[in-house]
Amino acid sequence: MSLKSMLRGTAVATLLLAVPVLAQTAAPSDSAKTGQCEGRRGKHGGGHKFGRMEQRLDKQVAEGRLTQAQADSFKAEAKQLHEEMKAARAAANGQVDETQRAQFKERRKALKQKIKAALAPTQQGA
Repeated sequence: MSLKSMLRGTAVATLLLAVPVLAQTAAPSDSAKTGQCEGRRGKHGGGHKFGRMEQRLDKQVAEGRLTQAQADSFKAEAKQLHEEMKAARAAANGQVDETQRAQFKERRKALKQKIKAALAPTQQGA
């Protein structure tokens, strides 16, 4: 066996062993740093609007404007609404009628209003 082929084999073996180890150490720190779900929806998490809502709620908790319990409650309600929307779309082969769409839109607006109401007292005191 020539020296060149031995070096090549060693380099390949090193890469095969190093890549999984580097991927394991890099993945948790990246996802923990961003606090976002990885998936086909990209950087915002689950659904685009709901993922951004979760990020905004986390920011409000970090700033001390909401408690973690309030944020978790709002996130759970948003997740439930999102799941119901997905189920309605799946049941209707991807197309929901205008009345269902309007109902979901109103429920999403109501959730946003509840969040604003929870933030309102802290905004007046500041």
